[in-house]
Amino acid sequence: MATFSLQFLLGTHREPAECVIKVGAALEEITDFYPFLTEVTVECTRDEAAVATLSLETRRDEQGQWLIQDAGVFTPWAPIRIEAAFGSTTEEVFRGYIREVRAEYPEEPGAAVAVVECQDESIRLDREQVRRAWGEETPTTDRAILSEILSGRTGLSLHTDSADGQSNLVLNQNGTDIVFLRQRARANGYELIFREGTAYFGPMRLDAERQATIMVYAGPDTNCLSFTSRADGHQPDRVAFDVAPEEGEEVVTETVEPDLPLLGTTRADSSASGLDDFTWRLSREGGGSEEQLRQQAQRMANEASMRVHAEGELDGSLYGHVLLVGLPVGVDGVGDWLGGTYYVDKVTHRFTTEGYRQSFELLRNAYGDDLESGGLGALSGIL
Repeated sequence: MATFSLQFLLGTHREPAECVIKVGAALEEITDFYPFLTEVTVECTRDEAAVATLSLETRRDEQGQWLIQDAGVFTPWAPIRIEAAFGSTTEEVFRGYIREVRAEYPEEPGAAVAVVECQDESIRLDREQVRRAWGEETPTTDRAILSEILSGRTGLSLHTDSADGQSNLVLNQNGTDIVFLRQRARANGYELIFREGTAYFGPMRLDAERQATIMVYAGPDTNCLSFTSRADGHQPDRVAFDVAPEEGEEVVTETVEPDLPLLGTTRADSSASGLDDFTWRLSREGGGSEEQLRQQAQRMANEASMRVHAEGELDGSLYGHVLLVGLPVGVDGVGDWLGGTYYVDKVTHRFTTEGYRQSFELLRNAYGDDLESGGLGALSGIL
């Protein structure tokens, strides 16, 4: 298998990661174009579509044809798949379609480049303005709506871990399917993540199986090049909203607390500070129902509880895996207070001739090392 080899030898027994790119209906590997590939970047987040950018040098041959633009390979709406190969194993980084191809011809002919912009499979749901009344005859659920929308797209299915969402729904859709579904995700406080041909529609999966541990200052086991953590204490511990009573004029206030599993041993809130209660009030806008307000307040409370933030960069070859958003990951080597389980909020994958790097952003709602075993010894970080 020919690949865009990343010659990033670090004096380690682990093999350098390689970027494998397949394009077209048959998903054929772009072997002939690897020599012109200068950088591949893939940005993945929990709340937006994943996007990828390929940068290639391009030249004109004796017949006046440009090697990249005129090859007929990188064309809008061509399927594309990007994988990371770690020795004999391969993990998918991105799956989607080419959205835009840009050719740049600067004054110096030798500096001409072609830039290929891609978007994940959610772009298939952004091609048609749909007007439809859901649940008009029989009230429906969010899961049923999503299942029906995906059923018309070959190769796309609902992830088995997806939740039902709200029930007894009667909704009007006036927009593309992806815009409508993201609205429904926000209404439920859910994530909508497209990966490997599936769409996950559900709450944050904090209790899912952890990914391979991020190792900081771990001697020969180190795979993290940099790590920074911060805790924002000025976030509410709970969210309140007003519920109009069915009769009378008295307004009832309901308070919602975070309901997420703890990523750690001690909740990261201000309940033990001895100060006044830290509650934010949700303003009532529009004609939302009581249940819709409750869901919105729950989403705000959960998001505010993830007040421990971390960011850093992985050496992809040493990590040996593709770090995925929307799943937990362990962090070891940063101490008992900050070490433990985090939730992956964003990852930027970057393949260059110098190596495979993964820049990450993590979230957490607790302090305390909750990793069961394999912790670093007291002196393991001293090189």
